[in-house]
Amino acid sequence: MNGIPPPAFGMPGSLEWLVIGLVALLLFGKRLPGVARSLGQALHEFRSGLSGPEAEKPAAPGPEAKPPEKPAA
Repeated sequence: MNGIPPPAFGMPGSLEWLVIGLVALLLFGKRLPGVARSLGQALHEFRSGLSGPEAEKPAAPGPEAKPPEKPAA
């Protein structure tokens, strides 16, 4: 060993991730899937905002944009 201490802050190990997951489960409970979904949407919007408007794709037409079907005779 060269006598240099390890960094005080780094990526959490497996035990730390387990503790973080248990705390999140206790705090959010049944709301955890909704919290994760909204966090993912916020991250997606943030990334698309960083890339600029030229990277945005036009939205696909929804079911209301379909032409009316002709009735079978």
